[in-house]
Amino acid sequence: MKRLVILGGGESGVGTALLAKQQGFDVFVSDKGQIAKKYKKVLLENSIIFEENKHTEKDILNANIVMKSPGIPDKIALVQKIRLKEVKIVSEIEFAATYTNATIIGITGSNGKTTTTLLTGHILKKAGFNVGVGGNIGDSFAQLVAQQNYTEYVLELSSFQLDGIDSFKPHIAILTNISPDHLDRYEYNINNYINSKFRITKNQTANDFLIYDADDEAIANWLQKNKINAQKIPFSTQKELEYGAFLRQDTIIMKLTTEEILMNASQLVLKGKHNTKNAMAAAMAAKLLQVRKEAIAESLLDFEGVEHRLEYVQKINGVQFINDSKATNINAVFYALECMDTPTVWIVGGVDKGNDYTDLLSLVREKVTAIVCLGLDNQKIIETFGSVVNVIVETAGAEEAVKVASKIAKSGDTVLLSPACASFDLFKNYEDRGNKFKEAIKNL
Repeated sequence: MKRLVILGGGESGVGTALLAKQQGFDVFVSDKGQIAKKYKKVLLENSIIFEENKHTEKDILNANIVMKSPGIPDKIALVQKIRLKEVKIVSEIEFAATYTNATIIGITGSNGKTTTTLLTGHILKKAGFNVGVGGNIGDSFAQLVAQQNYTEYVLELSSFQLDGIDSFKPHIAILTNISPDHLDRYEYNINNYINSKFRITKNQTANDFLIYDADDEAIANWLQKNKINAQKIPFSTQKELEYGAFLRQDTIIMKLTTEEILMNASQLVLKGKHNTKNAMAAAMAAKLLQVRKEAIAESLLDFEGVEHRLEYVQKINGVQFINDSKATNINAVFYALECMDTPTVWIVGGVDKGNDYTDLLSLVREKVTAIVCLGLDNQKIIETFGSVVNVIVETAGAEEAVKVASKIAKSGDTVLLSPACASFDLFKNYEDRGNKFKEAIKNL
C-alpha cells in the first residue's frame, strides 16, 4: 500500500486526504499549526490519521509520495529533507488530475480569477453542463473529484498551486492579467512570478487553448519571448483583434470562426473595464465548449458577482458603502478606484506584501477625498498619500474605520473598503475582514 503524507490540514490537504483514501492510499495528514474544527471533523469521520501543532519527521519521511499544501514555501527545512530523500512532492491539483478524465478549464491571474471562474461556471451550469467549480475558491479540486463525477471542472488556480504541477494540463487555460503580487515568495523577482503563472500552459498541446489579455504588457512580452503549444485566443478592450474577443463601440464582439456580436458591455451586471475583460474570457471559454452565444449573453446578464469583490453593501444617508475586501494587492485597488464615479473615502491597509503605492497616485488624486487606515503599520500609506489627500486617519478595527469613514463622507460619496494588503494583522482572512466591515455598516 502506497503511503501518502499530506503537509497542511486545510482545504487542499483534507480534499487530497479524502481522494487518496478512496484510491487506496495509506494516508497521514500533518499540520504544524492547529487544524480548523470543520476539517478535523471530516478527518475523524473518514478515519484518516492526522497530527496537529507539529510535524513528526519519522512519520513524514517514510512516505512514498508527499502532497504539500500550496501555502507552504519550498524553502522550509522539512521540504528540503523530503527532497533529499528523493520522495516525490506533488500539489493537490497534480494529484487530483490523475483521477479524472474530465475537461478542465484552469483560470489564473493576479486579479479577476475568482470572478472569471464563477462566471465561467455560471454560464456552463446554465447551459446544462455537469460542471464542478472550485480549486483556489470553494471546494478543493481533490474533494470535487472524490465526491462527484463531473464532466467539466472550472478551477481557479493560484501561482502557488501552479508551482507544484508536473503533468497537469487544462484543456482551456485563462490568464486574466499579471501584476506584482506575492513577490515575497518569488525572491522579489517579478519574472519568477510571471513564469509561475505561465506554468498553466506548460503541458498544453496544439489541441488546447490559452485565453489571455492582449492588453497586458507582462503577458505580451512573455508570449513574444516564449513559444507555447496551445492555440492562443486573445481578448482586448483597447483594440480590435483579428481573432478572439474585443470591443467595437462598447459592443463585445467574439471572433473564432465567424464574427458574432455578443452584447453591449454596458448591459453587464458587473461594472468596470476589468469585468468586461472577465466576461470576455468566460465567454470565449464557453464558446470553445460549443455554448450558443445567446445562452452566453443571457448568463452574463444575470450573474450576481462575488462576495467581497466590489460588493455593494448599502446606502446610508446618501453614502454608498462598497466592500472590496478581496482586493489584497495594488492592481485590485487600481480596478476598484477606476470604477468609482463619486468622491470616495478609501479604507486601506493591513499586512503589506511589498506594495508600491505610487501606481495609485493619479487615481487617488482624482477620486479620493479622504483615507482611513486599517492596519497596524500604516507608515507607507501615510508617506505616499500625505501630500495628495487632505484627510488621513488611522483606526484600529473595522468598526472604528466604518464610523470614522461615515463621519467624513458627505451625501453622494462612496465609502470603499479596498485594503491593498493581506488581512492577517487584525482579521482571520479577507472574508472575515469583509464580514466585519459589513457588520459595522449595519450597526451604524
